[in-house]
Amino acid sequence: MTAEDSPYILRLATTANDLTAAQRLRYEVFVVELGGTGPLVDHAARLERDAFDPFFDHLVLVDRRRDPAGLDHVIGAYRVLPGDRRAAAGQFYSESEYDLTPLLASGRRLLELGRSCVHADHRGGTAMFHLWNGLADYVLDRGIEVLFGVASFHGTDIAALAAPLSWLHHHHLAPPDMRVRARPPHRQEMDLIPADRLDRKSAMAATPALIKAYLRLGGFVGDGAFVDRAFNTTDVCLVMDTIQMSARHREFYLRKAGAA
Repeated sequence: MTAEDSPYILRLATTANDLTAAQRLRYEVFVVELGGTGPLVDHAARLERDAFDPFFDHLVLVDRRRDPAGLDHVIGAYRVLPGDRRAAAGQFYSESEYDLTPLLASGRRLLELGRSCVHADHRGGTAMFHLWNGLADYVLDRGIEVLFGVASFHGTDIAALAAPLSWLHHHHLAPPDMRVRARPPHRQEMDLIPADRLDRKSAMAATPALIKAYLRLGGFVGDGAFVDRAFNTTDVCLVMDTIQMSARHREFYLRKAGAA
């Protein structure tokens, strides 16, 4: 299928309606499906939003078969904040959960990622592939050197998440110069099960697809998880060096394209 034949188009949100549609999708995923909430969530209008939205760029995946004047044309979304906007926003979103000192002190071009979601009817196909490709173009266009952001396990039952969290700690911990740390009092240690007692297959089966995709591209996790009870999630902070990612990215997408 060529780009012209695809029902999807990936672009930056350009209108207030685009952003509202993205927030409506986020509500369906993060509030209705996952049970999250927040101080600026509008339950009456069914919008998941926060104080950081005005500072982010919003990548939106649009279904061209739907009316852009409505609020259901956005079927995938990703929000991204370049490091040069951190001062205007006051901080990165992730800084409420993680100490980002190693990244902030690096002097490298940073990009924070967040609120990645796809409508339930469009999962398991090419939608996430389009979002990843759009993100890659955004990164290349702006010379981004380090990507980071929180990604979530559903729920806050640490016992149920012990195996995947421990696997991430033992096998994917970020190097010291990129090792952000979860902040107390909601910090959760991830070294819960000894490495020699873990089964990779079962640990990976319990790991969300988005986190596994970051790992395939060479991503690492920070030190410790953050238990976000308001959002009903247990978060890890993923960090990726785009130089390391580029070779893996090509291999990953060539494999995906061959399977499509």
